[in-house]
Amino acid sequence: MYDRLLLPTDMSPGVDDAVTHAIDAAERYDAELHVLYVVDADAYSSYPGDEYVHEFEGLESALEQAGRDAIEEIAAEAEQAGVETTEVVHHGIPHEEILRYIDDADIGLTVVGSKNRSGEYRRLLGSVAERVANMSERPVTIVKSPVDEE
Repeated sequence: MYDRLLLPTDMSPGVDDAVTHAIDAAERYDAELHVLYVVDADAYSSYPGDEYVHEFEGLESALEQAGRDAIEEIAAEAEQAGVETTEVVHHGIPHEEILRYIDDADIGLTVVGSKNRSGEYRRLLGSVAERVANMSERPVTIVKSPVDEE
């Protein structure tokens, strides 16, 4: 039914259940799993920098490396399950890059993780998962994970 699945990751604990779900779906459909990390342009463009840090060791580079590490960890888990992966890092606004990738890579199903938070939190900040689900013209599965709100 699906040849290519997409799992966007932001390295948060809310993604763990989505990883399991996406790998299981890729196994069931004998599909390739694309794992995408978006280096959030807003996170590093608002950072003033530090004159004591070399330009290649700045926040953008650190975020990219952390994303690559997360992707490699997911790809290793998928490989153990016999699932072929494509590992991708993009820079930009997360929901926009995810939606663009869905179209460009002809993704059949996107599996996104979401932290199960209160309605007030959602109203104030929204979520990348909600934006992707509402704006995508292709199927999206949201896998919710409980989060302790202390």
